[in-house]
Amino acid sequence: MSHEEHFELPKDITVPPTSLWARMPMIGGAMAVVGLGVTIGMFASDSGKVRAMFAFLWGFEYWLSIALGCFCFVLIQHVVRAGWSTVVRRIAENAMMTLPVFFPLFLVIGLVGAKWIFPWTVGHETDESMERKRWFLTEGPWWTRAIIYFVIWTVCSYLLYSWSTRQDSAKTADERDSLSRKMWILSAPGLLLYGLSETFQAVDWMKSLSPHWYSTMWGVYYFAGSILAAYAFITLIAAALQRAGMIKTAVTIEHFHDLGKLMFGHTIFWAYIAFAQFMLQWYANIPEETDWWMHRLHGGWAPISYSLPIIHFAIPFLYIVSRHVKRNMLGVQVGAIWYLIVHAIDHYWIVLPNFTGAEHVENMAKAEAEHAASGAAAEVISQFSPHFVDFFAFIGIAGVFFAAFGFFMNRNKVICINDPRLQESMEFENY
Repeated sequence: MSHEEHFELPKDITVPPTSLWARMPMIGGAMAVVGLGVTIGMFASDSGKVRAMFAFLWGFEYWLSIALGCFCFVLIQHVVRAGWSTVVRRIAENAMMTLPVFFPLFLVIGLVGAKWIFPWTVGHETDESMERKRWFLTEGPWWTRAIIYFVIWTVCSYLLYSWSTRQDSAKTADERDSLSRKMWILSAPGLLLYGLSETFQAVDWMKSLSPHWYSTMWGVYYFAGSILAAYAFITLIAAALQRAGMIKTAVTIEHFHDLGKLMFGHTIFWAYIAFAQFMLQWYANIPEETDWWMHRLHGGWAPISYSLPIIHFAIPFLYIVSRHVKRNMLGVQVGAIWYLIVHAIDHYWIVLPNFTGAEHVENMAKAEAEHAASGAAAEVISQFSPHFVDFFAFIGIAGVFFAAFGFFMNRNKVICINDPRLQESMEFENY
């Protein structure tokens, strides 16, 4: 647990005042103002406000998934007492500290847009299927669960971050080790709470866009994508910090190799979950289960549906399976960029097919009435029609994320400088 007597701590562990990273909060703030400003401007028209809210939800869930993935990464490292990841863990800690800023963004969805995008907020007494879910899909329980999610994320992330940064300035080995034990003790129940909250938020805020659809694998599917995106995010941020003159001796090709291995492993995991969810529902051919897929096989969405197994699994699998790619700085960064792009496409494919046009609420009401009367899949199919507001909503929420991320990165050391396992991490080698 103790450092060797002659162990030399890295020196390049703070953000230089002249670095672009020092301006990241301002850059992120500018992105947020422009992106969210254009998005909110769409609210001026009835047709534009619904489309803008779907774009907003897409960007919200994408960046939230990265923050949650980094939160999970931190919890796992503490639970398994990982040593190799110490030098990159602070990146994930800074990202998980963005979770509280998603609450005001969520208020826009809950207070303004819920009635535009969630069909269950309309309510139909004749729909027997929906009536069986009213105890869950009503505004009171929905809001209660949302508050619980944010309380869990905020309290756990704050405590872990606070103890980790306090450890940087710990004066004695006993104080340092005591803080490590606190993080270990919290992370075990924290991982359980993370799993439950991550699953239920994915159901509440994404799956309930299609409230008739059933899937017991949805939470795992969301997790598979978010943790994979988190590994890619950590990889790119670590590489960017090195280009800015930081952590050049602390983070080595060995750490990028391990991050590459984790991306490779979770590529297979995502493919397994995605295939299992589709195969079981295709095989059963139950209307409540196939309706969701039908919306993604018509209206111009089919090319994305058929390409996802290729771009999200086959191509990255064949690319990053190579040891040479994972141990090449450019190679592993290209892989990480690819993962973040296809993760965005995956989330777009999840959220936007639920938008059925300018009269969305009326269309969904009609579809639910038809579903209740016949038991058949709803016939109102979304058309694939990208809109400029998609880009601005995505960039706006990215700006909020990076403003908070940059704030915490500038506030403390960029690595866990006094962690008991720092030396083990810096001397880590792959075999």
